[in-house]
Amino acid sequence: MKTILITGCSSGYGLETAQFFLSKQWNVIATMRTPPEGILPRSGALRILRLDVTNEDSIAQAVKSAGHIDVLVNNAGIGVVGAFEATPMSHIRKVFETNTFGVMAMTQAVIPQMRARRSGAIVNVTSSATLAPMPLAAAYTASKQAIEGFTGSLAYELNHFNIQAKLVEPGYAPTTQFAQNTSVRVENLIPEAYAAFAGPIFETFAKPALTTREIDVAEAVWRAVNDTSGTLRFPAGADALALSRAA
Repeated sequence: MKTILITGCSSGYGLETAQFFLSKQWNVIATMRTPPEGILPRSGALRILRLDVTNEDSIAQAVKSAGHIDVLVNNAGIGVVGAFEATPMSHIRKVFETNTFGVMAMTQAVIPQMRARRSGAIVNVTSSATLAPMPLAAAYTASKQAIEGFTGSLAYELNHFNIQAKLVEPGYAPTTQFAQNTSVRVENLIPEAYAAFAGPIFETFAKPALTTREIDVAEAVWRAVNDTSGTLRFPAGADALALSRAA
């Protein structure tokens, strides 16, 4: 049985991916900042670890406790929607700490054991916002676009050691409550001058033509982990697939 460590498993894509890999008879290490009770079925194949990807000591302790890791899925992330002009730099830094530097720190922490074994896979979950510009999401898109470039370069770097680096690019899933897991409320980031522009965009968010389900992301992670073709990007969800074809 192979072992997969997934960050950000308290809800959404991470939780669904953990459940999916458990159903495939994998050993799953589900990590989150504050593990709630009862979110995953009790199983000998499951371990739940406390992990804050913005804290180096927390990362080191979690990776040490995890032991052998065949696959790392960097899923933990936070969102922000609003006019860039009104987004505090402190909040932008918080988004990058989780979405960008947290991914890099986790990746650095697991590479040595994978390199020593000359096997492994690292899957970084980004966003369909990297496939096509999305208004009112400049800071968020930048944090995810950085990981796109990072992973593309890393794939070449680690291929020498038979370690795969992959991207999963989910579309918009209303059930993930995008931008609600931050300390700044969305409406505070829409100045009056932007109100007329932002209104129709938020209406589209409320009733999107195409969306992504959590299972779409879990299945895309599965395809990425098992890919032998050298494919780097795996769009997840009907909307992400449409954007990837149009790109």
